[in-house]
Amino acid sequence: MSVTYKFPHDSPIRYLPLVYMLPYDLLVRCPTLRKLPRSMGALNTSEWGEVIGSAAFYNEIMDAVASLAFPHFGFGGWKEHYTGWCPVWRLSYALPLWAKGVERVRGWGLQALFALPPNYEIPFFDPEDVKAVMAEVVQQTIEEQGWGPMLEVVREMPCDEDFEKWDTNVRKDFLRKWYHTRSKRVQTVSLEECMEDEDSKIHALPAPDGDFTEQVEGEDFYKRFKATLSEKDMAILELRVDGYGYQEIADRLGYKTHSAVVKRMEAIKKRFIQYENETGR
Repeated sequence: MSVTYKFPHDSPIRYLPLVYMLPYDLLVRCPTLRKLPRSMGALNTSEWGEVIGSAAFYNEIMDAVASLAFPHFGFGGWKEHYTGWCPVWRLSYALPLWAKGVERVRGWGLQALFALPPNYEIPFFDPEDVKAVMAEVVQQTIEEQGWGPMLEVVREMPCDEDFEKWDTNVRKDFLRKWYHTRSKRVQTVSLEECMEDEDSKIHALPAPDGDFTEQVEGEDFYKRFKATLSEKDMAILELRVDGYGYQEIADRLGYKTHSAVVKRMEAIKKRFIQYENETGR
């Protein structure tokens, strides 16, 4: 006859099944969790009861399970690449939902844990199996909680506070989108790198393969500067900002050769110098 155990609703013991589900390579990074014995008989002492009720237990299982849940929200990088300001980072810490979801998907909850023989040594879960379970749990939870539209907004409208100030690919990708300079073909450089400047005024032009678009894009007078250009020059500038090469721009806009685009870019640079002098930036 099975025995039903009841615990206070907010007792951290309800997260014990999640502890035993952690893959070995993740568990060993948790100083408190890794010390727990892997059998219910050995765990049934007052000493371990105090450990399970400690803040260290709660904090470590929150961090560990959040790192398992985060990748399945469809955002780049790891949870550690984001700050607590990021909504998805916060959602990954919805520990009660993950405990409930794992029990629903796999049947791995407190009652299943306590039904094990006292001396049964709980084996480590296969990392790929854990990944598959968490993927299903997160997806089901997103649908149940109606998080889909919110996640789309977060994905389309990130902000600087969402990311740690580290030199990571996810942050670089965010910055490229933020400044509209995302490109796999062209390495953009600043205006100062493209043009010489002796007296705080630009007075010389770079070689045709230079690019001043990132600096122009980043300035708050960019829209007014664009308004001074012809429709075709504006199209050339915008394509350069997006990372297209001269030949690609020529093909898109109907120029016979890329040299015509190079000449137009030089004209745009000259117009920029004139515009800067006129506005006194």
